[in-house]
Amino acid sequence: MKRTKLYVKFLVECISSSLDYTEYELVQLWSSAPLHDIGKVAIPDNILLKPDKLTDEEFDIMKMHPIHGNEALMRVSECKDDDNFLKFAKEITLFHHEKWDGSGYPYGLEGEDIPISARMMALADVYDALRSKRPYKDPIPHEKVMGMILEERGRHFDPVLVDLFIEFNGKFNDIFTNSMEEVFNFDDL
Repeated sequence: MKRTKLYVKFLVECISSSLDYTEYELVQLWSSAPLHDIGKVAIPDNILLKPDKLTDEEFDIMKMHPIHGNEALMRVSECKDDDNFLKFAKEITLFHHEKWDGSGYPYGLEGEDIPISARMMALADVYDALRSKRPYKDPIPHEKVMGMILEERGRHFDPVLVDLFIEFNGKFNDIFTNSMEEVFNFDDL
């Protein structure tokens, strides 16, 4: 969660001058990134932790997590006076699996119809998922992930964000590497 927030924060910093958000809203945007998968709490563990490829039925269940997450955040926002933080959290949660070319889910949005917060989250989420060990896959090295993301420029990902990612890919690698070192740093114990 920390890494995805830091990736999104970096992307926000790169494009903040082109966004029509206040400084406060920009902080709210990247601060809400860790909530992107909150809807997975509604997905059964046998699907979330499955060490093999999901069946079509299981994947259909998994594809509901953006909607479950958005519904949960909608209920929380009904209890809050200041909805700025949850505004971005709801966007990110609901739309981070949409793809630039319209082939994503849950609604098949495309291009700039996808909120910029979700487009940034999509790139951050995929980068981190590919680099990380999962029950169903081994981690993939940074250089290979760079190529995979570049191949998806204009298909899965916003071309402008991919260009920034390629230009500043070392920053993404540093965030990943430094956070992994923190996980395994036992000097403070």
